Amino acid sequence: MNEEILSRYDIVPFIEDLKQLGVFLNKRQMCQFLRYYELLVEWNGFMNLTAITDYREVMQKHFIDSLSLASFFNPEKGYSLIDVGTGAGFPGLPLKILFPDLQVTLLDSLNKRINFLNTLIDELSLSGIETIHGRAEDFAKTGKKRAIYDLAVSRAVANLSTLSEYCLPFVKTDGMFIAFKSEKTDEELNAAAHAIDVLGGEVFKVERFMLPSSDLSRSLIFIHKKKETPSRFPRKAGLPSKEPLV
Repeated sequence: MNEEILSRYDIVPFIEDLKQLGVFLNKRQMCQFLRYYELLVEWNGFMNLTAITDYREVMQKHFIDSLSLASFFNPEKGYSLIDVGTGAGFPGLPLKILFPDLQVTLLDSLNKRINFLNTLIDELSLSGIETIHGRAEDFAKTGKKRAIYDLAVSRAVANLSTLSEYCLPFVKTDGMFIAFKSEKTDEELNAAAHAIDVLGGEVFKVERFMLPSSDLSRSLIFIHKKKETPSRFPRKAGLPSKEPLV
């Protein structure tokens, strides 16, 4: 990748924030993140990918936020990960850049976003990553992508009960679902406790922290897949969000 991109941006604040997470990027990875930013803003000009386009804010609220997982969890070499409702690729694509050996699937229901992600993957010369256009309720069925991933992650805007129904069916027994949350963590945990148990999960730990150089609070909820998810889950399209398990 052309390193000339490094001269176009002030990367020092990004490097310093990453250092607080214990994350260090090589030159190629840094160039990939900068090109990611450029393509995000370019495509955002003709489709809705993000409300955040300021360089510093994208670095902090999208990239740093996605990479915060690395402070608490390092996937083993060759682990498989699915990002459910990935949108513009967060957090799955930044995690792929940081951990090149991860086998990553990006799932989203909007084909225009998948087109963006495919362009991005080609531009960044990434391998071991695939995109899927579709709904979690369909692809978590037996015979598709059910129970084949070591990890599922999601930064999607949905309550924890709904997210667990979308994500846990994708995870192998003894794997992990990690939900990226910003607020009301305790309320959501209490409301989702029964659903998580029914779906075969168990809350392993909750990590609460502030995003570096900000007053933004974040939580990572780690849910261990202790047993197989009953075959009736996820329910048909739309129900997990309209009628969350209680």
